[in-house]
Amino acid sequence: MRTNRPAQAPPEGTTSGEDMPILNPHSLEFFSRSPEQTRRLGIRLGSLLRPGDLLCLSGDLGAGKTTLVQGLAQGWGSLDSVSSPTFVLCNEYRRPDGKVLYHLDAYRLADALEAEDLDLDAMLETGPLAVEWAERIKTALPLQRLWLKLRYISEEQRGMVFEPEGSRYEQIVSKFRHQSFGG
Repeated sequence: MRTNRPAQAPPEGTTSGEDMPILNPHSLEFFSRSPEQTRRLGIRLGSLLRPGDLLCLSGDLGAGKTTLVQGLAQGWGSLDSVSSPTFVLCNEYRRPDGKVLYHLDAYRLADALEAEDLDLDAMLETGPLAVEWAERIKTALPLQRLWLKLRYISEEQRGMVFEPEGSRYEQIVSKFRHQSFGG
């Protein structure tokens, strides 16, 4: 039932809740204080990856997606230089044992149908896949995945929310939480 009463403002120093994510017990929110810290978090997360893992990165330009992937590749064991695959769509970062971490940028893809032409299943069979701008091709991606939502706060700070979808990704977030913060 709707009333004509004006909405009350939240108490000073709080927000209305509309701009705050509602986290489930398996999610993790973190604030990175520097690009180096974002890379270190990526290193820890990358060390937990195995072929078939899907990381969906979302956030505006400058939110830290590629910086996080630099750490992912290093934690995965790749010595390759990491750059945004915006114009080539997909970069591959190889470990000395030949295993590959795939880094896809969906920004220039028209829709999920165009993503299906890239044979994402074959990529996931042989390595983990990190997808920047994943929300643009969400329907082409497997339902079990880890969403990493990044946002720009200030020149040196980024907000990150890790939202696992599926038991494998709940395990990854749990291990990541333990490695990064103890307990």
